[in-house]
Amino acid sequence: MKNTKTISIIGLAGFPSVRNGDDLAELIVKTAQKQGVAIEDGDILVVAQKIVSKAEGRVFQLKSVKPSERAKKLAMTTLKDPKFVEQVLQASRRIVKASSDILIVENENGIVCINAGIDKSNVEGEDSYAFLPRDSDDSARGIRQKIRELTGKNVAVIVSDTYSRPFRKGQVEFAIGIAGITPFRDYRGEKDLYNYVLKVKNIAVVDEIAAAAELVMGQGSEGIPVAIIKNLDKVELTEKCSINDIFISKQEDLFKGTL
Repeated sequence: MKNTKTISIIGLAGFPSVRNGDDLAELIVKTAQKQGVAIEDGDILVVAQKIVSKAEGRVFQLKSVKPSERAKKLAMTTLKDPKFVEQVLQASRRIVKASSDILIVENENGIVCINAGIDKSNVEGEDSYAFLPRDSDDSARGIRQKIRELTGKNVAVIVSDTYSRPFRKGQVEFAIGIAGITPFRDYRGEKDLYNYVLKVKNIAVVDEIAAAAELVMGQGSEGIPVAIIKNLDKVELTEKCSINDIFISKQEDLFKGTL
């Protein structure tokens, strides 16, 4: 058993309902203490986007939205509520695809996603929806810094959200904001079992961590919006990082012209 490696993924159950203005770092530390979970140097905290958006006041009521003429026109194509379409446009840089099946955009943070990431799930109120955080990297940095102030511990923070994937059914969690962690585990230049030099393997480790955390966080009524990952040694903790590093350029996109 000498070579056995184990990591721990601990979901913080009993997390309180988050409201506008709440201090997420303080809630995380208090909930961890109640659960008997110690926050330690090197831990990686995965925080669900939805509670970040709630704490930052990124929730709106659809009935209060006044749609523009552009939104009304696009709503006829997408078969969506013009008020909803207006909010998607407000949160977008450009439209990637609009049809009666789907509305895909590049949002204000450069993430290509459905409906600019605007979502109804786990938002209280029949008419209430949540935007993505305005700057998820900044959100992650704020949580990380406050946790350091409260505990004295150096942790990494990943803000995660759920996304579909081209050519595959189902959804997985992706990282949309990071702080304190290099987004990749780069194997290029290293050798494999048979002494071949690896040339292309550059693993998006922050996405792997986000997806793994979802196994304990869930998507429905679990009420576990934060997970703590312990003993993961194949990551590099760093002060210099951004989720923008993981976005692919048009020149690097192997699928350009196929979608």
